[in-house]
Amino acid sequence: MATHLAALSVAKGKPFEHQTRPTPKPGPGELLIEVKSVALNPADHIMRASGLFIPEYPTVIGFDMSGLVLEVGENVPVDPNEDLYFQPGVTRIAAYAASFWRSYNPDYGFFQEKCIVPWQHAMPLTDDISWNQAATLPVSTEVALSAWDAMGIPRLGEATQRDNKGKREALLVWGASSSVGTMGVQSARLLREDPGSSFAAVYATASAVNHEYVRSLGADRVFDYKDPQVADAIVSAAKQDGLVIRHCYLAMGQLAACQNVLKAFLESNNENQKAKIGSAPLIPSDAEEVDGLEAIFVMPANDEKERLTQLRYWLGTWLRENLAKGKVRPSPGPKVVGKGLGAINDGLDELMRGTTYPRKLCQVSHDACWTSVPWSSVTSSTTLLWLRVMALGRVARLPMPVTAAPGALPPLTAGGACLPFIETNIHCAHIPTAEVRHHKGGV
Repeated sequence: MATHLAALSVAKGKPFEHQTRPTPKPGPGELLIEVKSVALNPADHIMRASGLFIPEYPTVIGFDMSGLVLEVGENVPVDPNEDLYFQPGVTRIAAYAASFWRSYNPDYGFFQEKCIVPWQHAMPLTDDISWNQAATLPVSTEVALSAWDAMGIPRLGEATQRDNKGKREALLVWGASSSVGTMGVQSARLLREDPGSSFAAVYATASAVNHEYVRSLGADRVFDYKDPQVADAIVSAAKQDGLVIRHCYLAMGQLAACQNVLKAFLESNNENQKAKIGSAPLIPSDAEEVDGLEAIFVMPANDEKERLTQLRYWLGTWLRENLAKGKVRPSPGPKVVGKGLGAINDGLDELMRGTTYPRKLCQVSHDACWTSVPWSSVTSSTTLLWLRVMALGRVARLPMPVTAAPGALPPLTAGGACLPFIETNIHCAHIPTAEVRHHKGGV
């Protein structure tokens, strides 16, 4: 029987152990992947420390990765004449883990040399995308596009001017310099460029140091979210431009700030169209309820068929096509600071301490690497998945409580967070998660 090396989670609160385990065979609709790049995130530390969502041990965790297709199961598209296909030994992919929906069956975790992925969770890569870049893409894309879908915004090419009665809106992205925020800006720019859409401009918030970068991704106006008068400034700019704001993508930050902007345009809503916020962070239980304004927490569908259809479009169609056309790019880039597959535990320990590393990149064959980025670049793509997993647990009514002891959470001080990147074979890459906050009683 073929075997491979895995970083095995053997018990709650225990370090991962490097052991060999049987290499699985892909089932119908599945791919066997040789993992090239994965990354650590706060959710990994929390799951290692608390056993959250893990019904039984041993198992393998890990969320996003890039790798090479080794085998395909039945009903996987393999014909090069098809729009999307996967060829063993040839196709390079980036993928979003299905382990949550598989009760953390170890075959579906990414902290190992080989793993299983549903083909709809994977995107074939072009040669110009590195392993490093590829692993930064799945969750950042999924979060941004699921926000537009959740708010009922027509997908590219589906809107018509007749439906939208002209371009009169500005689309607002809050927290635009984060990983999911940068993809939000890029996807919003494409919506603005769609002749049939109702959007004439992309507005964004970011810290002042990141304004030029966010503009380079496609934002027309960028505002400093630290400015106490930022909501007034955004409203004033929109009115000056002759636009209204009825849709906000909250990549990171406070829901109330977005509400303050959208409330200013409710009275001018002659069509009685509800304003909407697509929120990557969880909606606070004490959030203000505003008449005419809906806040929606965004995540993949829990229904298997619907989720596979969503991810097939988000990754296999939208992302693949727009990368190939040069209309979107991976952002921000990974910074590697270590190597060795055995360093996963040390990387998680650094993550827990909130240590920030210098901005360095490392690519070493048959070794493992990890990276860190400034806390301002982490956000939804690097800490958001944790809260999203918590919400999925609530929706799925998992047997385990959707809470964690405050001590199990990584500190969010010291101005930065370590973002480890583990490379199991060739290169290094980045994994997304979500915003984690401390308060009395846990998360």
